Amino acid sequence: MPYLPVLVLLGALVLVAATAGIAAGSIRIPADQVWGILLHRLHPALAEPTWSPVRETIVIDVRLPRVLLCGVVGAGLAVCGMALQALVRNPLADPMLLGVSSGATVGAVLVVVFNLTLFGMFSLPLAAFCGALAALVAVYFLARSGGRMTTVRLVLAGVAMAEVLSAVASFLVVTSDDPHKTQAALRWMLGGLAGTTWTVVWIPAAAVLLGTAVLLGVCRPLNLLLAGEEAAAALGLDVHRFRAALFTLVALMIGTIVAVSGSIGFVGLIMPHVVRLLVGADHRRALPAAALLGAAFLITADLAARTLITPEEIPVGILTALVGGPFFLWLMRRKAAR
Repeated sequence: MPYLPVLVLLGALVLVAATAGIAAGSIRIPADQVWGILLHRLHPALAEPTWSPVRETIVIDVRLPRVLLCGVVGAGLAVCGMALQALVRNPLADPMLLGVSSGATVGAVLVVVFNLTLFGMFSLPLAAFCGALAALVAVYFLARSGGRMTTVRLVLAGVAMAEVLSAVASFLVVTSDDPHKTQAALRWMLGGLAGTTWTVVWIPAAAVLLGTAVLLGVCRPLNLLLAGEEAAAALGLDVHRFRAALFTLVALMIGTIVAVSGSIGFVGLIMPHVVRLLVGADHRRALPAAALLGAAFLITADLAARTLITPEEIPVGILTALVGGPFFLWLMRRKAAR
């Protein structure tokens, strides 16, 4: 399939999903009015204001930051998933595989359960990021042996760390004596973007943009790794150093994302496979497509999470797991059949 039409189609899909995400809610706003408000805010001459100030506040301050953060998180997880599958040469790899998500979860649960508010509204994201970073460092050193880091040790260390940290987070939640704190911790562990404000959008957006730019700059080595470690080394790539650097970059991106969104699984597993079917395995073509598809997917999933059982909201991590679990099993059977 030609690359440019696919990219344009995915871009249009993001715009449609974003428009629907901003329009839907307890107060429904027509799509043309959504765009009118956005254009008017961009420049007053672009649209004549025919809406109430309340609607403009809903669009600009309530729904737009949430939709943008959904797009950022979805794009980041999809890009990280694609890079990770190349790094460990395993199509079943997922960003949550590294144990980074579980580390972030422990940090966030500590803040919620023990009511640690040293840094105000940034306490939870900061604790989640520190937990993710600690898990990254632990997995990195567990996976290294004799100055080398193999794929098998990396995966095993990540899975073991994820299990241990998940058990710690569950223990903290179960032993909490405040049901409200327990409920808040559980909702965060299941992933969600409720209550997003402009303040929390910029840091993950910057991390995803910079991280994706770096990954686009190392597309050739990523493509070489797909051919095998021996072939990549024969063509001059220092495989172990490159893998360690990219593993660190991917884990830092995931840590930043999870710090604001909670644990949202399977996006980084599903999107790379769909993108490879559409545009092939070349990372120069696949990474931008994965970012767009991941953004559209998570915006749509969040829209469903908000509207399926209104006025209640389903944690978006539950919906992505319901979609991703069967997809993962299908991939595993397909891989075994081959």
